[in-house]
Amino acid sequence: MPRALALLTLVHLTLTDRIHRLRESKDRGSETTEKVLWIAFLVLLVAAVYAIFQSKIITKITGITL
Repeated sequence: MPRALALLTLVHLTLTDRIHRLRESKDRGSETTEKVLWIAFLVLLVAAVYAIFQSKIITKITGITL
């Protein structure tokens, strides 16, 4: 039983230390978040352009008479 208590105490202290370090750090990932949002915007833009051109190409193909 004492080993289990010692292990639980070690886990508690480790987690408390990590949470304290995260709260004290100045970099909170804002640059990463900004990059992810830009990438998502670009993906949506490419998908919209693809959808526009796809419909125009299909319209052109179906308009061809043999």
